[in-house]
Order: sequence, then C-alpha cells, then structure tokens
Amino acid sequence: MADLSMPRRHPLGAAGWLHFAATPTFALMALVTAMSGGDVLCSAMGASPLAGMVPMYLLMSVFHATPWLRLISAARQPLNLPDGDRS
Repeated sequence: MADLSMPRRHPLGAAGWLHFAATPTFALMALVTAMSGGDVLCSAMGASPLAGMVPMYLLMSVFHATPWLRLISAARQPLNLPDGDRS
C-alpha cells in the first residue's frame, strides 16, 4: 500500500520553470517601461491612469504569481515526520 501521508515532490520541467519566470519578467518589464518613458503612446489615448502598459504589466505579474505563492506557502509548512525520524 502506498504511503499517502507525505506529498510527492516532482522535479520541475520546462513548463514549471516558465511559470516561475513569468512574474519577475512582467515586473521587470513594468519597471523598464516606467523608467524609459515608453508608455507615452498608450497613456496618451485615454484619461485613465490604468490605460497604460505599466499597469498592464503589473497586473500580468500579479496574475502569474500563483507558483511563487505556492512555493512560499509550502516553505512555511513544517515537515510532518513520524515520531521515530526526528533528529
């Protein structure tokens, strides 16, 4: 019978690493766009401060943060070791 008490950890493939790359990439794109002033075209079309590329990149960064939040959550949980395995 399989031991279901401990979660299995599978190594990440290319798709797993791409999930982790999305959030910092979009955050960096927002920073570079904000610092370079390259948002002039998009922000000139609308009066809303949310009409530019910087807010779009920031939202994309937030929407792709799930793998990072799962990693942080898993790191905060203590390991459930059987009583005989504690050192």
